Amino acid sequence: MWSRRAQEYETKINSGDPVAIAEVLRDLKRSNDDTEQSYSERQIYQSALERLAREVAAVEKITDEKAAERLEKMLKKEVKTAKKAA
Repeated sequence: MWSRRAQEYETKINSGDPVAIAEVLRDLKRSNDDTEQSYSERQIYQSALERLAREVAAVEKITDEKAAERLEKMLKKEVKTAKKAA
C-alpha cells in the first residue's frame, strides 16, 4: 500500500504541477504531525518541498530557502487549523 502511495506522490512531484506538489506536502505534513514519518516519507516530503520552494522562489523573487520557510510556516498553520476544526 505505501509503495503505491509513494509512487503516486512521486508522479505528482514530477508532474511539475504546483497544486499537485502542494497536495503531497499537505498529505505528508498531516501524517508527520500524527505519527513519526518513515525515512522514505521524509525523503518524498523533502523532495516536494524543494520542488515547490523553487517555484515560489521564482515567482516571488526570493531565495529557495526563504520560500521553503514560508511554505513550512503555512503548512504548520494549516495543520493547526485542521486540528481545531476536527
